[in-house]
Amino acid sequence: MSIWKKKPLHLLLAEATESEKGLKRTLTAWSLIALGIGAIIGAGLFVRTAMAASQNAGPSVTIAFVLAAVGCALAGLCYAELSSSIPISGSAYTYTYATMGELLAWIIGWDLILEYAVGAATVGIAWSEYLNNFLVNVLHLSPIPYSLSHSPFQHMTDPITGVVSNGIINLPALFIVGIISLLLIKGIQESAFVNGIIVIVKVVIVILIIVIGWHFINPVNHTPYIPPSSIFTDEHGVNHNFGGFWGIVGAAGTVFFAFIGFDAVSTAAQETKNPKRNMPIGILGSLAVCTILYILFGHVLTGVASVEDFRTGGKEASVAFAINEHMPGFKWLADFVTVAILAGFSSVILVMLLGQSRVFYAMGKDGMLPSFFSDLHSKFQTPYKANLVILIIVGLFAAFIPGDIVGDMTSIGTLFAFVLVCIAVIVLRKTNPELKREFRTPWVPFIPILGILACLLMMVGLGWTNWLRLFAWMAIGVIIYFAYSKKNSKLNNPDKEI
Repeated sequence: MSIWKKKPLHLLLAEATESEKGLKRTLTAWSLIALGIGAIIGAGLFVRTAMAASQNAGPSVTIAFVLAAVGCALAGLCYAELSSSIPISGSAYTYTYATMGELLAWIIGWDLILEYAVGAATVGIAWSEYLNNFLVNVLHLSPIPYSLSHSPFQHMTDPITGVVSNGIINLPALFIVGIISLLLIKGIQESAFVNGIIVIVKVVIVILIIVIGWHFINPVNHTPYIPPSSIFTDEHGVNHNFGGFWGIVGAAGTVFFAFIGFDAVSTAAQETKNPKRNMPIGILGSLAVCTILYILFGHVLTGVASVEDFRTGGKEASVAFAINEHMPGFKWLADFVTVAILAGFSSVILVMLLGQSRVFYAMGKDGMLPSFFSDLHSKFQTPYKANLVILIIVGLFAAFIPGDIVGDMTSIGTLFAFVLVCIAVIVLRKTNPELKREFRTPWVPFIPILGILACLLMMVGLGWTNWLRLFAWMAIGVIIYFAYSKKNSKLNNPDKEI
C-alpha cells in the first residue's frame, strides 16, 4: 500500500458521468456566481476589514485587498482549469488525489476541514455579534447576556461599574449553524434559491455604503495612507506588524478570509449543469465582482472612521458603528446594514457548510473517512449524515472559540490549499497532457508559480502563532491518516469497491 498512490483520472471522470445516480445536477452558471458571492461577501468584508485596518495596515488595507485579490485570482485560474477538467465533488482534495497521491490528498482534505468548518464557525460568531447589535440598536431590546453569546475564553469589564462578565457559550452562533445545516439537508436547489435572494440584498447594501459613505470620507483618516512601521498589541496580548510593507502583508493575510468562498464553488461541481463551462464562469465571475466591491468598500470605511475607532469601538459590528458615529442622518442605513448582514452571514455559512459536506462526501466515497459520510438521503439526495457531523464540529467551534482566533486559522488553511491547487495544475499538465480542458490556465507554469509565491507571502504575514496552529492541526491529521484512512482507503485496498 503506497501513500503516494494516485487516483486514476478515468475513475474520477467515470464518477462524473455517473453522478445522476447520486447528487442531483441542478446548478447553473448564475447559481454558481451567486454561491461564490454569497460566500465571499460576508464576515470577511464587514468584520475583517476593520480588524485588518486596526491591527495591521490602517487605510492601506485597500492595498492589502489588492494583494489578496491577486493571490486569489492566480489560484482562481488554477481552480477554474481543474474544476472544468475534473468536475467532481471534493475540490482541492480531489485534484490533489489525482496529481500528488493519497497522503497529500488526505492532508489537503483535512486542511479543507479547517478552512470550511472553522470558516463557518467564524461567520457564526460574527452573526451572533450582529444579532446583539440588531436587538439593541434596531429593536431597542436588551442584548443576549454576555455569558450566553461569547466563548469561555472571552471576558468584558464594564467601563462604568468595573464588573467583569465571563463568556460561557455562544448560543446564537450555535443556533444559526444548526438552522443552515437543516436547510442543506433539505436540498442544494432550495439552498441556492435562498442564497440568491440574500446575495441581491447584500450587493445592494455594499453599493449603498460605498455611494453614500463616499461623501463622509475625512481625508485626515487617510493620512498617512501607509502608516509608518510599528508593533500593535491586541487585547489578547498578541503582537501585530502595523504599517509599512509587513503591515500590508499581514493585513492581506487577514482580509484574505474575505475572499474565501470562490473555491467553495468548485466543491459543487458534481451538482452543476454543464460543469466544464459553468465552473470557470462561477469561480472567476464571483471573484471579479467581489474584488471591485472590496477595494471601494475598504477605501470608504477607513475614510469614514479612524483606526482608533476600530480599535476601541464597534469590534465585530464595526460597519454599523462607523455609520452611527460618523454618518449623521443615516441611522436607517446602519439599521438596514445590521438586518441585511445577519441574512448575508447566513448565506456565507450556507456555502461553507455546503463545501465541507461535499468534501466529506468525496472522502467517504474513497474510504478515507467512514463510508456513512457518503450516504445520501433517500428523499433529498443530499449527504445528510455528513451535514449532521459537520453541525456538531462547527457548532462546537462556534460556541466555544473566539472569532479572531478561528478566522486566522481559516486564512492560513485556505492559503495552504491554494498552494497545492496551483501545484496540481503544473503536475497535471505534465502527467496528463491529453486531458480535455474546457478552460486552460494561461502561461503555465508561470501563473501557478506566481500563485504559489503570493499565497506563501500571505501565509508568512499571518505570523508564527497561526503556523503553529496549522502544524498542530496537520499533525493530528497525519496521525488519523495512518491510524484509519490508509488502512481503509479503497484505492490502497483493491478488495474494497472504489
